[in-house]
Amino acid sequence: MSGIEIRNLNKRWATFDAVKDVSFEVKPGTLTVLLGPSGCGKSTTLRLIAGLDAVTSGHIFIGGKDVTVQPPAKRGLAMVFQSYALFPHLSVAENIIFGLKVRRVPAGERTRRLKKAADILGLGALLDRKPSQLSGGQQQRVALGRAIVAEASVCLMDEPLSNLDAQLRHEMRKEIRTIQQALGMTMVYVTHDQIEAMSLADQVILMRGGRIEQKAEPAGLYVRPATSFAARFIGTPPMNLVSLADGPAGAIIKGSAGPALVEGKGDGLSLGLRPEEIRIEPDGVVPAIIRGIEYHGADSILECAVGDQILQVRVDGIRRQSVGDQVRLGWLPDAMHVFDEADGYRAERKVLVGQAAGERVLRAVP
Repeated sequence: MSGIEIRNLNKRWATFDAVKDVSFEVKPGTLTVLLGPSGCGKSTTLRLIAGLDAVTSGHIFIGGKDVTVQPPAKRGLAMVFQSYALFPHLSVAENIIFGLKVRRVPAGERTRRLKKAADILGLGALLDRKPSQLSGGQQQRVALGRAIVAEASVCLMDEPLSNLDAQLRHEMRKEIRTIQQALGMTMVYVTHDQIEAMSLADQVILMRGGRIEQKAEPAGLYVRPATSFAARFIGTPPMNLVSLADGPAGAIIKGSAGPALVEGKGDGLSLGLRPEEIRIEPDGVVPAIIRGIEYHGADSILECAVGDQILQVRVDGIRRQSVGDQVRLGWLPDAMHVFDEADGYRAERKVLVGQAAGERVLRAVP
């Protein structure tokens, strides 16, 4: 198995820096997801790894070898694109082994690899069909089949599921992860969908403006976002970010009368709380008024006004509250994240908890 190492990678188009000093490592046999909004540089980074675009500066290592200036054919990798790129006049079998024919792989070896791929992907009964006779999910399996028959230790995927509906995306995510683990492939997968990233990845690299915003395991990215951008990008609904203000005993939610939630001054800080970590409790420390309710079936999202800020709260699907109700909100100290509004990075502050019990406990925000 081959790993990938990216060192200080840069790509500049005329006056625009598409990728800026990007460095990361993909361990052999693992799946890394490049995640971020459109234009963040994730697909450009993938194309640089593949050799489809030339590197401005920096180095790319695959299997310990510097391949920065090597052509794609010399890098020992397979690639699956957003477009299935199937030949409409060729059968499924011919599409899958097309690359092997071009490389003049012997017929017996082509047959062996085709059978293996067809068995893995469940395409055995479809090998004689043309792409026009296949569903979107089946066409995507054919594209995956071409990557499998290449028997490359590294596979790059550029938003391969974006053309599928939600149900098919869910099914194909599971298939891709199963195939990757079964074959021991080293995989780099590009997506803008944070659910795909969280469910697939061993490592998530969140990009923004051509740079790496944060790289971590999915759980680490969710539990400890390094910036307010990361906090908002991960999670559905996204993390609440409410502005803080100075209060007589510490920082309070802006526009409210308290209580103090963070030690010291609050001006220039924001407080992050995930909707699923907020509870409506009789002894909650923060009074709020429900301004809106979105019913989602299994749960509901309550929009709760605290001062002039809105906190979204996820509750069970059965709605027990109504718009206009006054409620009290509570959460555990570890649910609180404090960020500097100027640069978006985490701020080292102490949070104040336990006011409802008549105590004030200081705890550092990690």
